[in-house]
Amino acid sequence: MKLKDHTRESLLAYIVAQCASVVPDARQAAFRGAADAHFDESLERLHRCINACAPWRMDEFNVLQSSQHTIFLYFLANTIWMRSGETDAPTRLFLMNKAFNGIDLFYEIAMPEVFYIGHSVGIVLAKATYGNHLVLYQNSTVGRHKDQVPVIGDRVVLYPNTAVIGRSLVEDDTVISQGVSVVNKHVPKGSIAFLGGPGELSFKPRPDDLLGEYFRL
Repeated sequence: MKLKDHTRESLLAYIVAQCASVVPDARQAAFRGAADAHFDESLERLHRCINACAPWRMDEFNVLQSSQHTIFLYFLANTIWMRSGETDAPTRLFLMNKAFNGIDLFYEIAMPEVFYIGHSVGIVLAKATYGNHLVLYQNSTVGRHKDQVPVIGDRVVLYPNTAVIGRSLVEDDTVISQGVSVVNKHVPKGSIAFLGGPGELSFKPRPDDLLGEYFRL
């Protein structure tokens, strides 16, 4: 994958410098070592994601493209944590993503292989089951309630200011319309969820061609 305006080493130095600006505790050497050890695997995860997302140029990572930057910081944090069990560097990357991109995405969250972020500001993602080819927009929230964890299927779109909370099941090929909260509810496969009566949802069929806007399926 081409790194726009960077080599591997300059991109690593860039990420380390970003970390130092957010967490200025003189521990950059340890952070750099952890990041370097897992950099290539994280870039490969990002490569697969970028090539699956239709709005992005294939085989190219532009660190100044904020959604790509968001996803890379998550992949790097998650890869370090999965492979080493270390939490120090992943915590720094989590804080960097909050500071630079306005997203709350902890490194332990199991995100899918392919997901697309339209705008990252205000996104909050808790532990849940996330299906592949997920689309997220600003101020979308996925949250658990005590031991009740949402299940989100494949090819789901969360438009701005949406929420999926608690014991909710959002099946495959569904859309949560702007401003809709799904709390302890079921969204059937292939539907668009709208606000219905008080505390209720209404549904209509989802367009078959919607995902072509987002993914190379």
